Amino acid sequence: MANQGTSLGETIRAKRLSMDTTLRELARRLRITPSYLSDIENDRRVPAEDILQKIASELALSFDDLMGLAGRFGEGVERYVKRQPAAGVLFRRISQANLSNEALKRLSEETEKLSEES
Repeated sequence: MANQGTSLGETIRAKRLSMDTTLRELARRLRITPSYLSDIENDRRVPAEDILQKIASELALSFDDLMGLAGRFGEGVERYVKRQPAAGVLFRRISQANLSNEALKRLSEETEKLSEES
C-alpha cells in the first residue's frame, strides 16, 4: 500500500527506482513513451485504467491502490453505482465522516465478509 500523503507519481517513481529500473526501460515494457511516463511520475497526467493495470503489474504494486491514488473508481464501479444508488450514498457518507485509514480497513473487511455470505 502506498504511504498516506504520497502521490500517484511519487509512488510509481519510488517503486521504479527501488527496482533499479530506468524510466526508459519501464516505458518500453509498458509500451508507452518515456515522456508520457515522466508526465505520470511528475503528476502532470493521470493514466487510463489499462495503463495503471500495466504499471501495477510491472512494478508489483496494488492496482486498487494506484486507482485510488489516481482518483479513479473504474468503469465497473461506476456502472455498479448507477445501478445501485445506495452505493453512492454510502460512499458520500464515508467521505463526510472522513474515516481514518484504520476505519476504512475495518469497513473493507466487513464488506469482504458480506460478499462471502451472498
